[in-house]
This record gives sequence, structure tokens and C-alpha cells, in this order.
Amino acid sequence: VQLQASGGGLVQAGGSLRLSCAASGRTFSSYLMGWFRQAPGKEREFVAAISWSGGSTYYADSVKGRFTISRDNTKNTVYLQMNSLKPEDTAVYYCAARVGRGSYSDTSNYDYWGQGTQVTVSS
Repeated sequence: VQLQASGGGLVQAGGSLRLSCAASGRTFSSYLMGWFRQAPGKEREFVAAISWSGGSTYYADSVKGRFTISRDNTKNTVYLQMNSLKPEDTAVYYCAARVGRGSYSDTSNYDYWGQGTQVTVSS
């Protein structure tokens, strides 16, 4: 499975961005998909995850109510709509696919990773 993240950029505080993650392979619909982010000097942290069907979604407390994760299995794509962005949201955002089980918020449970897309929020 190859993952390609896109949609990052520079935005002012309060603005919005929509990230996309396109996946190759025919088994995309069977994976739980997650978004993580990593700011300079910090560890990679969980942002959001979505079940294979899209029926369940999970969010970090820091983004709940502002970010929305969704997926389109017909397009092998997962999205992260980010609204009301804050300077502390600045980071490289990564999408990832989990094949097996385990906590959706733990990076070690994900099997495939995209290359990351930079999001910068100016104050």
C-alpha cells in the first residue's frame, strides 16, 4: 500500500484546509485510516482516525469540534477537514493505514505511512 498525502499549505489563524490522502491497492476499504502530526522538536501525535466503513471516527481532544475525518472508499481516499486552525496546529501531517488491531492512536499499530504534508498556521 502506498499513501500520498496532499493539501497542506500556509493559512492564517481561523482559516481552513482540507488534507487528502490517496491510497493505492485494492484493500483500502479494509483498513482503519489515521492522521497524525509532528511539530518540530516534538513526537508524532495522533490527530484523528476513521474505521474501514467510515461509521466510526476518533479524534484527539485538541482537534475535536474543529477537524473532521472522512473517507471515500470508491476513490481510495481519506480526508481531513481542518477548520478554525490555530498556530499550534502547525506541523507535518501524515496519513497512515492500520491493517491489524490495536489502539488507533498509537503510531506503532500502523503499517503504512504517507510522506507527510506541511501545514503552517500564522497568527
